[in-house]
Amino acid sequence: MSFFNKILASVGIGSVQVDTRLEKSSYYPGEDVKGIIHITGGNVEQSVDHIYVKLMTEYTKESNDRKYTESFTIAKVRASDKLIVKQGEQLEIPFEFPLPLETPLTLSRQPVWLRTGLDIENAIDPKDRDFIEVIPHPYTAVVLDAVSELGFRFKEATCEYHSRLGRGIPFVQEIEFYPGREFADRVKELELIMHLERDGMSLLVEVDRRGRGISGWLEQSLDMNERHAWITLEHADLQKGSEYIARLLEELIDTKTR
Repeated sequence: MSFFNKILASVGIGSVQVDTRLEKSSYYPGEDVKGIIHITGGNVEQSVDHIYVKLMTEYTKESNDRKYTESFTIAKVRASDKLIVKQGEQLEIPFEFPLPLETPLTLSRQPVWLRTGLDIENAIDPKDRDFIEVIPHPYTAVVLDAVSELGFRFKEATCEYHSRLGRGIPFVQEIEFYPGREFADRVKELELIMHLERDGMSLLVEVDRRGRGISGWLEQSLDMNERHAWITLEHADLQKGSEYIARLLEELIDTKTR
């Protein structure tokens, strides 16, 4: 192969191509993500140091009264060791990894994607990007059903920078709801932050109260109208179903809006 073709391959022209194909497009946190990395050799033989798969998302951060978006790698999986890809060769590399429990749901167009890359020395690394849908874990689904049973309606979900609450990652996913008829006179908004664990979850419930009279106006003006509390829900609690969780949430909301 000519020296000129080697130069072209080093800048990505006629080099190795990569295409990741997943077993399916939707996963819930904790579920195994499975796929096959299809590699096609280019015009020259190339040495690949290793193949990696990154799980990525985005979150919003604020600085100097300006909001901007940061990309974040939730997990990185090494799919292969060093290998030689010959000219025109077809290779298939299977991979599998559990979707981390910290992975945000793809609500409100929250992007979550896999980025597959080949680490090739002295060359532009070939890359592939595949978006996935992240659906609620069974534990999360029970809580969301409970909120719905109380009449709350989904408003939006956002991933916001919060180093302290992030538990190993720099952001949390905040899921916000409008109140239904029962709570409309005393609740402006309900917000949940869920931390999944293998045997349950920690749930931060934040209630934004409606101000009432002079005292309510004072609370709002001093930004005191938000009330929050942590709830620990074990596996046995969640197994009792959404009606049981709804009762717990209703008692908490009643307490925070008195």
